[in-house]
Amino acid sequence: MIFGHFLKQGLASRYVQVAVLILLAVAVMVPVLNLAVPPGNPFHLPDHWVPLLGKYLCYAMLALALDLVWGFCGILSLGHAAFFALGGYAMGMYLMRQIGSRGVYGNPVLPDFMVFLNYKELPWFWYGFDNFWFAALMVVAVPSLLAFVFGWLAFRSRVAGVYLSIITQAMTYALLLAFFRNDMGFGGNNGLTDFKEIIGFDVSAGSTRLGLFVATALFLIASLVIISSVVASKYGKILVAVRDAEPRTRFIGYRPENVKLFAFVLSAAIAGIAGALYVPQVGIINPGEFAPANSIEVVVWTAVGGRGTLVGPILGAILVNAGKSWFTGVLPEFWLFALGGLFIFVTLFLPKGILGLIGQVKASARARREKRAAEQQVLAE
Repeated sequence: MIFGHFLKQGLASRYVQVAVLILLAVAVMVPVLNLAVPPGNPFHLPDHWVPLLGKYLCYAMLALALDLVWGFCGILSLGHAAFFALGGYAMGMYLMRQIGSRGVYGNPVLPDFMVFLNYKELPWFWYGFDNFWFAALMVVAVPSLLAFVFGWLAFRSRVAGVYLSIITQAMTYALLLAFFRNDMGFGGNNGLTDFKEIIGFDVSAGSTRLGLFVATALFLIASLVIISSVVASKYGKILVAVRDAEPRTRFIGYRPENVKLFAFVLSAAIAGIAGALYVPQVGIINPGEFAPANSIEVVVWTAVGGRGTLVGPILGAILVNAGKSWFTGVLPEFWLFALGGLFIFVTLFLPKGILGLIGQVKASARARREKRAAEQQVLAE
């Protein structure tokens, strides 16, 4: 009964319902177009498109996670790439442990980069990653723990606004520098790659990639429903109150730091899951994923789609990254200029993003219909 209420609350929005139906359709159609439609057919989906589309959905999860804290709580995080990367590294460590003696150096315990760097034994923090359940737990626990510690210190110190944004960016940059070091035990600059299998399946096989794509779509749907339910609940109303008037919310008896902390931890957990799904599909995880520029791109995706709308960030992430794939193939040296120009354009002309614009157009059309109906009623009288 509780689950039914939770699901009903999460699917209350018409936009969320439509998004869930579309994502379910995509989860079904992509395998069909890849497997059932012959290669010569114009509707055939090539194999290399499957992980690319899966990557877009992982980015959509990351943008959705950011929207929870930025769109509904007013926390502009410029460090969400850190949570995404930590989840990715947790999954990458599991995938590295699955290689075993099939590596270049044939060591059944130590990954190749550790043999190359003359490690004598497996570092303690790699223990347990030969089990999928442990890796799955770490995918959620590590980003959540970092978010909890960071948020507990920052929110109780009442750090907010641009200062909080700068601190989150400093956090992800510090992790970038740390993971670049070879003595950290995470592969240094090269990161983790050359994966062989995941839970017994060949990670490079077409069927495995389709399975990962479908899993990503389902996790994105689950994340959307969970966040939608949270936002629609009483807690969600308090979350928006903290965003719009934190001093007043504190004055009437709520603890804004606790409200923000829960949202921040939940957002980090979803970002970590997105990173874990991303790694086996792209085949590598390295310190570059911590780059502050990646976090800024997530902000752009969310702004383009429409922050505070839940569905908008998903749309923005997919559209911007699809455009990036096309643009970097045609004019790669101009992509960053295009991205910056897009952000400026959205800030000036589409402050509520694509979904916000659609909402404004619908509201204007509704107002015109109501005005016309009122005029006709007056004339009839």
